[in-house]
Amino acid sequence: MKYVKAQTVFPQSLLEEVQKYVQGTIVYIPKPPTSHKTWGANTGAKNATAKRNEHMVQAFRKGTSIPQLAELYSLAEDTIKKIVYGKNR
Repeated sequence: MKYVKAQTVFPQSLLEEVQKYVQGTIVYIPKPPTSHKTWGANTGAKNATAKRNEHMVQAFRKGTSIPQLAELYSLAEDTIKKIVYGKNR
């Protein structure tokens, strides 16, 4: 999080209004809910995980065992089971 001086971003009238409530204090102003991004939106992690999971499901359907998938993907067998037996499959 980057800190900026209020006088550089707020118009004078708004700064004076805020100063009626707080002075000399750091105030966090959150983003509006509409500007929040979902997990993995910036990095592509969500897509990469979905692609990895789909490869696991395909390998499982072709006969690769749960222990083999766990070893191959460095995940716990319970995690592999959740992926290959998932409700959305």
